[in-house]
Amino acid sequence: MSYAVINPATGETVESYETITDEALQAAIAKASETHRNWSRNTTVAERAALIRRVGELHAERAQELGEIIVREMGKPIEQAVGEAEFAAAIYEYYADNAESLLADEQIDLLAGEGSALIRRSSLGPLLGIMPWNFPYYQVARFAGPNLIIGNTILLKHAEQCPESAAAMERIFLDAGFPEGAYINIYASHAQIETVIADPRVQGVSLTGSERAGAAIAEIAGRHLKKVVLELGGSDPFILLSTDDLDAAVGAAVFARVDNNGQACNAAKRFIVVEDLYEPFLEKFTAAMSEVVEGDPAQAGTALGPLSSAKAADGLAEQVERAVAQGATLHHGGKRDGNYYSATILTDVQPGSDAFHEEFFGPVAQVFKVADEDAAVDLANNTPFGLGSYVFTTDSEQALRVADKIEAGMVFVNVVGADGAELPFGGVKRSGSGRELGRFGADEFVNKKMIRIG
Repeated sequence: MSYAVINPATGETVESYETITDEALQAAIAKASETHRNWSRNTTVAERAALIRRVGELHAERAQELGEIIVREMGKPIEQAVGEAEFAAAIYEYYADNAESLLADEQIDLLAGEGSALIRRSSLGPLLGIMPWNFPYYQVARFAGPNLIIGNTILLKHAEQCPESAAAMERIFLDAGFPEGAYINIYASHAQIETVIADPRVQGVSLTGSERAGAAIAEIAGRHLKKVVLELGGSDPFILLSTDDLDAAVGAAVFARVDNNGQACNAAKRFIVVEDLYEPFLEKFTAAMSEVVEGDPAQAGTALGPLSSAKAADGLAEQVERAVAQGATLHHGGKRDGNYYSATILTDVQPGSDAFHEEFFGPVAQVFKVADEDAAVDLANNTPFGLGSYVFTTDSEQALRVADKIEAGMVFVNVVGADGAELPFGGVKRSGSGRELGRFGADEFVNKKMIRIG
């Protein structure tokens, strides 16, 4: 396995990094375990929260530098890249602000007997985080933020194409005042990751990635009886039932599909439109998508950068070609130039085709026409995924009714891009298990110890 920064806009290999040796990996695990035993157990929640607050401040102070790194690593447009670093800062700030309330003792009302009972939350130990390339800072923040205030220590294995941002984050944790061993960046191979999970000192693993990676990590974790949190793929529906501003709905649809170059697990990917709005929506959506042009991600104002790698571009192009071969209509786009792929619309995607059940990780939208609300819900749920979803309607009762019926971990009504540090993130079905962010994100890797006092 090779860790390297390969600029997807140019194909240039900027810098390569050595994979960690087995000896150094064992030393890292030992250091994380020692730091948990000594530092974590001898600091208060308030003290750890103050360090996390400083981590957030450093992300904000270094946002431009951090943004430029991930432009080189994975092609995110610079304004979005800087925005991601700032969002990570907000996540750390949220956990610093709410650390003590999130970890406060929880009283239990006894049904019988004298005395009292409570739940006291405490750390488990070293945790392994396996993070993806598409949101290099945000993904780490939502895992490391809550777990470090709890007192867990972190071994962080980032994606092979994100070694520079991985090193920059480790530097931030040290500069913020965390001791060595609280947060350790490891450039580990897949075989070495199995070694980490198997180590009895490591108490759990969190992965954000593909279904295949999730299945592999869950199998290893299960074999060693380790807690696992998985945030996997998605093919989120965008359901348009009614609107009093079609232009605004179309604008939301375009943003939901092309943000981050279309490479987000919870991006809207299937646009499900009732038949009386289908033709006007498709016409306006096509016009708006045609205005999304590819550009240099390092330049301000770029709306659509390259896909993250040649492998990603190869895969997306093959998916679109296969979809058309199986009966879909290439309504717009479908053009590749190096690692760039144009904003694309597919229609007439049929049940039984590969495209109907696949996730398209790039700026490719599928648009469907349905008769009514029930048909929209049926189509939305006809997927192996269940991460997020979007419902647009002018009927508030319909919004909640549809939200109740959708098989997903998240439903956004009349809004896109509304994720927040306080809002739990996660899915059902093949989109994974467990939650990150908000109070639920601070409740995954924690010992909820019951204390009964007579």
